[in-house]
Amino acid sequence: LYTRTGEKGAIRDVLETLVLHGAPEDILTDARPHIGSNKLPKVITALRERLEALGVQFRFGARVVGLDVGPARKLRGVRLADGEVLPCAALVLATGHSARDIYTMLAEEGVQLAPKPFALGVRIEHPQPMINQQQYGRSAGHPALPASYYRVAETVDERGVFSFCMCPGGFIVPAATEPGAQVVNGMSLSKRDSPFANSGLVVAVEPSDWERAGFKGPMGGVAFQRGIEEAAFQAGGGHLKAPATRASDFRARRSSSTVPKGSYQPGFTATDIAPVLDASGVRLADRLRTALGVFERKMPGYGGNEAVLVGVESRTSPPVRIPRDPETLQSPDVAGLY
Repeated sequence: LYTRTGEKGAIRDVLETLVLHGAPEDILTDARPHIGSNKLPKVITALRERLEALGVQFRFGARVVGLDVGPARKLRGVRLADGEVLPCAALVLATGHSARDIYTMLAEEGVQLAPKPFALGVRIEHPQPMINQQQYGRSAGHPALPASYYRVAETVDERGVFSFCMCPGGFIVPAATEPGAQVVNGMSLSKRDSPFANSGLVVAVEPSDWERAGFKGPMGGVAFQRGIEEAAFQAGGGHLKAPATRASDFRARRSSSTVPKGSYQPGFTATDIAPVLDASGVRLADRLRTALGVFERKMPGYGGNEAVLVGVESRTSPPVRIPRDPETLQSPDVAGLY
């Protein structure tokens, strides 16, 4: 869990709550607190059980498909896929990674949506010892040093290209939410002892970029995003295999015939990832290629033969936002919708 917010007191409250429910105590003092994807499920379970003891109900497998809106556009409840209507005076949308059906439902219910900038690109994976050598120098390999972290950023053609959600000693994992689409993400276990390091390496995209490519309206960014995810699925050959290209080949504008073994367990399909990135009509590959050249000069090997670009990292944040009143935090279109 990582945030750049300045609300230090709020961060401490969150960390103490996590420790109270089973997270390791060192997150209270670590500069980059990390629970570990293997430990987090037990923490979440403990949080849920605590809330249930206080009277909160959790409804698993209960999909919201509509709103029950009364006179004066005031919320009365939510409609579920099985036909049940749950009455409520307030509804908080905290939809996270897999919210496309919610955006569509809100548009059908007359709730205002707006496009927003986001970032899209690849996961880049390196041998962790290479990153350790770059960051620690002669001290690399010392038993007291953890798997090293890095952060890179560059501006190309007025668009940021930057690392995102870097996972030292981590794994690349599948994260698609729709059939016929390919999405990857990253995670680290608590020990961060995988022999690989991975990070999102993404390009900032503005609504004007995808609108010029023909994707109009509030949901244009979703259509743009979906087109790239579907192209990644085709390039990977299906079955969760991920299209992958050596960074050295990508910089040389060629396809890879082989790629090194990596942490992604469904496996890689060696190919040219550039057409995947450009599949929706916005030239992301050139910006990423230019930035990789800069990063290679700063960190020799970062854009080299042992680095692999894996497609696609497309869910950094949503390309849609739901406008809200800054005072009440409610939708201006439905009273009670937060």
